[in-house]
Formats: sequence, C-alpha cells, structure tokens
Amino acid sequence: MNLVLYKLIILYMLDRVDEYTLTNEQLTSFIQDRGYTSLFNVHESISELIADGFISVNTIRDVQHYQITDDGEKALLYYENRISNTIKQEILEFFKQEKIKIREQSELTADVDINESQEYVADLKIKERAETILEIKLAVPTRALADHICDNWRSNSAEVYQKVNALLLQDNSSQ
Repeated sequence: MNLVLYKLIILYMLDRVDEYTLTNEQLTSFIQDRGYTSLFNVHESISELIADGFISVNTIRDVQHYQITDDGEKALLYYENRISNTIKQEILEFFKQEKIKIREQSELTADVDINESQEYVADLKIKERAETILEIKLAVPTRALADHICDNWRSNSAEVYQKVNALLLQDNSSQ
C-alpha cells in the first residue's frame, strides 16, 4: 500500500461517518489494527490531507477531531474506486462496532478556554446531528477546576440535560 491509499482510506472513513467527527486515535487504531501501515504513515497522511484542505481538524482538550471538507468529498468521489471492496467493508464493520463510542465522542464535548477577564471557562456541549442542543459555559478561577468540570461532563451530561429541561419546561403559571 502507499500514502495515496492511506489518504483515501481516511477520506472514506470521514465521509462514511456522516455528521460526526473521528479522532486521531480512532483513525490510527483502525488502520494500525489491520496492519495497513505504520503510525508515521498515518500521521503523514493526515498532515497532508489537512495541508491540502481535504480534511479539517478541531482540537478539543488536546484531542484532535477530523472531518472531511467539500474538497475532500470531491477528491474521494474521483478516486474512491482505488479502495478495495474488502477495505470498504472493514470500515463499515468498524463503524457498526464503534458507532456508540463515535457518536458519544462527537456529541459530548468539553473544552477549556480563557475569557477576556482571564478566567478559565469550561465550555460544555451536547450536540445532536451536528446541531448544538445544549451549551453551558462556566467561568472558574483555576485551570484545575475547569479541567475537573470537563472531566465530569461525560458522566453527568445526560442528567444535567434532563434537569435543565425539567426546570425550564415546568409550568410556573400557578405561582
């Protein structure tokens, strides 16, 4: 296999994952677990795809999330036939097995920013089909506290979402 094929595999994966993103770990583990190539070649392929504008990257809490661009979709359309049906089937099987994990990693995000007041902000989001349905930004005095909030987000986000909905949808007309 060569670098062009690795790039096409990455583009194919990002195209088939629909509205979600894939992390560096997900891409590299798929390719390496099947013995297609080395970690170095995967990273070189990803770097070149970004430089060529075929994929975009968004870093959230030191985790890179990749998404195919319109130019990447066009390139894939022209060269997709270079990917064997066996590899395509392996990719689709991978998505079946990993669908819940991929969705969770794309739909729940937690990142730390610094606002104009130089406070740390835990930026917490729940997305559904690429649409943000809940976003909470909490300003806190330390990076450690912001990181702690972000770490707790994954395990508590569903409960927070339910409570916010219940509070905001309750009928207060009788008060």
